[in-house]
Amino acid sequence: MAMDASEIERRIKAAIPDAEIEIRDLAGDGDHWAASVISEQFRGKTRVQQHKLVYDSLQGDMGGALHALALQTSVPD
Repeated sequence: MAMDASEIERRIKAAIPDAEIEIRDLAGDGDHWAASVISEQFRGKTRVQQHKLVYDSLQGDMGGALHALALQTSVPD
């Protein structure tokens, strides 16, 4: 079963409470997503560390219930 946008957002928010999240369905199939995540928790972290925080929030479902997630992370202005 595919993971929907609200579940992706819920999991990210649970792990990164201050996150501003925008999620888009890239293919219209509910299986290929893009997410933009902005959080103060990313400050001072490398892009790889930022992405790891987000992927860890998805609790191992990347590649399973969540097939594809194009991720863009940043800190607030």
